[in-house]
Amino acid sequence: MAERPVLLSLRGLHKSFDTQEALNGLDLDVYQGEFLTLLGPSGCGKTTTLRIIAGLEQPTSGRVLLDGQDITALAPEKRAVNTVFQNYALFPHMNVARNVAYGLRMRGAPKSEISARVDEMLELVQLTGYEKRMPGQLSGGQRQRVAIARSLILSPRLLLLDEPLGALDLQLRRQMQQELKRMQQKLGITFIYITHDQEEAMSMSDRIALMRLGRFVQIDAPRDLYERPQTAFAASFIGETNLISGRAEAVKEGEVLLQVAGFSLPCVSRDWIVPGEALLLCVRAERLHLSHEPVPAPCRVAGEIVESHYAGGERTTVVRLPDGQVLRARHTTEGESEPLPGSRVYCWWHPDSGVLVRDDREETP
Repeated sequence: MAERPVLLSLRGLHKSFDTQEALNGLDLDVYQGEFLTLLGPSGCGKTTTLRIIAGLEQPTSGRVLLDGQDITALAPEKRAVNTVFQNYALFPHMNVARNVAYGLRMRGAPKSEISARVDEMLELVQLTGYEKRMPGQLSGGQRQRVAIARSLILSPRLLLLDEPLGALDLQLRRQMQQELKRMQQKLGITFIYITHDQEEAMSMSDRIALMRLGRFVQIDAPRDLYERPQTAFAASFIGETNLISGRAEAVKEGEVLLQVAGFSLPCVSRDWIVPGEALLLCVRAERLHLSHEPVPAPCRVAGEIVESHYAGGERTTVVRLPDGQVLRARHTTEGESEPLPGSRVYCWWHPDSGVLVRDDREETP
């Protein structure tokens, strides 16, 4: 992303409601043409951040810059920013064409330009032929497409989308995810998207800004966020993961030996790790392998199968280690022999499949 020009910058954003701090010093650069997603649990500050960018809220302190210009105090209608909400917000007494054309009509654009742009937008959202339909005659997905077309017709520099697919069923939601990404790539408009759905964020985004307690925990490409989480919260929020408690026994030449349940496990070190430090080792459930026989793997622990859950092509097996820690392995059922609760099993993984993180799960504001 670094080669693209910066379109939007947030600098030191704080926002307090009464005595509660909703945002705690956000800094962010969003690049031209980027699809950036704000991801996090409910109450982490995603919507407050979006509303400040849109001009619908004022920060307690900090600045919002668009193309290098400070727009913090600028009225919403004077920003080259549009917002799409989950509830569509269509005018029920206007047909599709008039809903889409509304912004251009308010700007006093010529009728010929309005007609051409409405046709262009409806083709983009695949609703050509629906011009005369009323919102009440449309499905949820169609209404959301109209709302998107109405926002895009004004050619905003930046489109903000606040959980726009949250009210749709799963199949339609996945279809709309693909369509939104297609539109964004075709138009080259910068999208900032809000969701609490990790799968949605992973499949659509160029980068994900993971939020918690009004702060950014990690801002990264989806693959980097998944493969190289920086904290226990980041590791556990994205995907199904094991966080294995251990203690750093020795640190040398980029490697640390982690003591876990009587086993000494070689792990890739990180520059902040010191000997004796309590750490968590993140190993994704699908990277954890099981064997009833000892395997010559450097990263290996032994335990007892507690339970196993069959789900068609996949199975999740739960293993308890001698120190009481519980691990979950997700694996294919092809050619398997069904795991038996109570049997001894070896859990193993490749050293580069484990990432050491600090435990930030109990942090409070």
